[in-house]
Amino acid sequence: MTYDGALPRPTPETRAFWDGTKAHRLMLPWCEACGQPHFYPRAICPHCLSDRLDWRQASGRATLYSYVINHRPAKGFEAPYVIAAVTLDEGPRMLTNIETDGPPEPDALRLDMALEVVFADVTDEITLPRFRPAP
Repeated sequence: MTYDGALPRPTPETRAFWDGTKAHRLMLPWCEACGQPHFYPRAICPHCLSDRLDWRQASGRATLYSYVINHRPAKGFEAPYVIAAVTLDEGPRMLTNIETDGPPEPDALRLDMALEVVFADVTDEITLPRFRPAP
């Protein structure tokens, strides 16, 4: 099946992130001045405003911060599906989707539950990071 959902357009600030996901690695920008990671990728550190940034591989572990189970179909998504905010073990939060075995149920999704990143190769150029419950 061909992916028909919206696709990101990598920019100079996000290129390292998308190159990382294509290689099945979750990359984060880290500030060399204050030592803090951040997400979403941008040209300056949101913590100290330095432009001295470096890209490092994240652990791929996270916890579920918040979620909604969407029951309305959307282009590229088969309903129901989970839209979630996760807190990466490194600290930043990111929006993503949660993959579940079977249809998502509230009883199977607990706030603060452990998650791990998985990668969906949706086109030859774009791989999307998603998360699933950690074993």
